Amino acid sequence: MVNFYGGGFVYGSASVNMPPANYPVLNVSESTEILFVYPNYRVNVFGLLPGKEVAEDPESDLNAGLLDQEAALKWVRKHIASFGGDPEAVSIWGQSAGAGSVVAQVIGRRQDPPLFKRALASSPYWPKTYRYDSAEAQTLYDRMVNLTGCTGPNSLQCLKSVDLSAIQDANTIVVGSHLYTTSQYTWAPVIDGIFLSRPLSAVMSADVNGEVAWGMYNTREGDYFMPSGLKELETTGSPSLNHSAASFDTWLRGYLPTFSDDDIRAVKRIYPASGATESLKYDDAFTRAGLIYRDSVLACPAFWLAGLAPKGGWVGEYSIPPANHATDTEWVSPPSCIWRLKR
Repeated sequence: MVNFYGGGFVYGSASVNMPPANYPVLNVSESTEILFVYPNYRVNVFGLLPGKEVAEDPESDLNAGLLDQEAALKWVRKHIASFGGDPEAVSIWGQSAGAGSVVAQVIGRRQDPPLFKRALASSPYWPKTYRYDSAEAQTLYDRMVNLTGCTGPNSLQCLKSVDLSAIQDANTIVVGSHLYTTSQYTWAPVIDGIFLSRPLSAVMSADVNGEVAWGMYNTREGDYFMPSGLKELETTGSPSLNHSAASFDTWLRGYLPTFSDDDIRAVKRIYPASGATESLKYDDAFTRAGLIYRDSVLACPAFWLAGLAPKGGWVGEYSIPPANHATDTEWVSPPSCIWRLKR
């Protein structure tokens, strides 16, 4: 089992502790025959910098973090037998951006021989996926260039040589610029035409890696990504938001900037001001916006992933209260597992 860590493609790392904190502890049990592999991969600006300048540079790669994951899977294929593993029975698993990484490896370029058979995704974080040179993606590159003082014809080489702290400071600004306004964490995979050739919704079963898939999303996990102002009586943040319908409209326009007026009206019909899902009722802007985010970024990718699997897929909804983002990981993290065992 190769486990990719989450963190919104912004942060995260594989722990050097044994067993790694907040990861499954099944590999320390004599009752199983599972080996867990925890690879590192580059995130944020270091692993997911888009832009035409990156694509045109022969010494640079788009989606570098995803290529790190692919390299790790190739290593597992080649060497896992030396650790008692079976290269013909590899599974991949992740939560949040880790699960988004699973999605990326499933729909990424085909591998022969296959690098894994089973794909498991807990709350697969798959935000809006743009082409590497789209206006949205290019803006990220341009902001990094401007914030680091690297404007000019050799901007990419400047980014590669500028002081690390300048890159980190600029990255922090870019990440925070959308986090509490339009619910975007900013860094994400892009359609590069090499590793990722098309959006998830356009992929066919014949084009995927792996044979079977399992996906799960949480009932209220969209709340985690919402501006808190949407549930307040007083306006807060920038842009100013509160619990009003007007603030909901402001958020929705910011979250879906390329949608036409007709598209926005269609979204509001599907998610009315008062409504219900399979497991909850709502009549507030905060939950309404959270459901739109949940479905578009976390739930639909779980359904797509399961539907693409050539030999079968399964989807589940985790609804044990509070059912927020990542609360399902309580069942696989060491402290909770030990507590439940004792109880």
